[in-house]
Amino acid sequence: MNKTRKILLAGLLALVVFSSLYIGQTKLGDSASAANNERMAPQFIVDPFWPQPLPNKWLLGRTIGIATDARDHIYIVHRDQDEMFMAQELGLDLGRAQCCTAAPPILEFDRDGNLINAWGGPGEGYTWPASNHGIEVAPNGDIWIGGNGSGDSHVLVFTRDGEFIRQIGLPGESADSNSTEHFSQVAEIAIDPRANEAYIADGYGNRRVAVLDVATGAFKRYWGAYGNKPSDDRVRYVPGEPLPRQFVGPVHCAEPSHDDLIYVCDRGADRIQVFRPDGTFVKEGLVAPDTLSGSTWDIAFSRDANQEFIYLADGSNHKVHILDRESLEVLAEFGDGGRQPGLFFGTHSIVSDSQGNIYTTETYEGKRVQKFLYQGLKPLRTARTGAPWPAAELN
Repeated sequence: MNKTRKILLAGLLALVVFSSLYIGQTKLGDSASAANNERMAPQFIVDPFWPQPLPNKWLLGRTIGIATDARDHIYIVHRDQDEMFMAQELGLDLGRAQCCTAAPPILEFDRDGNLINAWGGPGEGYTWPASNHGIEVAPNGDIWIGGNGSGDSHVLVFTRDGEFIRQIGLPGESADSNSTEHFSQVAEIAIDPRANEAYIADGYGNRRVAVLDVATGAFKRYWGAYGNKPSDDRVRYVPGEPLPRQFVGPVHCAEPSHDDLIYVCDRGADRIQVFRPDGTFVKEGLVAPDTLSGSTWDIAFSRDANQEFIYLADGSNHKVHILDRESLEVLAEFGDGGRQPGLFFGTHSIVSDSQGNIYTTETYEGKRVQKFLYQGLKPLRTARTGAPWPAAELN
């Protein structure tokens, strides 16, 4: 590509980014049915320039949690215990090369992708997770994290700047899906600000959803698949056979909606189960049901008033699915396996901001966070699979 073309493409991409801000403000309230009753769905393009490069020769490891706050700041949590990562990429740490070193576990970015803050790791008064997993921002700005490593049977709460507040649950405990004193390898945390409750996807060891009081950390209630009492017995999901009456697991997300429903990712069974806040089962839906390694990794809701759509991270198929929230029907998808912008390797976590943009993290060898710019509602017939690359929109 010659210099003139590069400048032109950069200018066009900048125009797309600028335009998306306007679109985000004007299109979030659009109906999903056009005047001629044509089915509509959100469409996105990747922002290949987000985030900005990290300082200090920092690298991300497996990036396995993401959250946003009221300012549209993005928080991610990653982990770097991967032996291959240590041996091949962290040459500066090992004294073997000029680059690189592991970034702190928790990083905060502003809307433009500038790094605002970074912190985390072992400290006095708490047990840092053996394997970081999951992050949430409370309405007051506190940061909640979990972990899915050996002995990670607790949840930690910090201030936005990393000052320790509270440890909830006893570390070092084994699986017990009916315990009210500890967890077992928490996957994700989501907070309902109206009820002031935290929903714990508990998770890798246990097979349940647990609910805590945000102000005190007090344990309130829990349930298993279909609202049943959870069991630690392992069950299997076999495509085409009756669905298991317990969570297969990992129970990978538990996300409250504005209309008081809780959407739970039973990753190992390729399903989303929907509950009322008291654990009453409402409905379920399958996504990519032939996926033997699990398709339902994490969800985020669209930012219209009715949260009409679900964005589902599918780390096995390296995609984001767009679902109708009412029917749980898959309407569209984007992404595919790869490391270029707009593609994925281990799509792990997902979140949406107030503009309707979405952000994804990638585990395994993906090791990154990506931003996808909301382009408004468009006819389903125009939806494209694969990488939602800006140049394709401009042709």
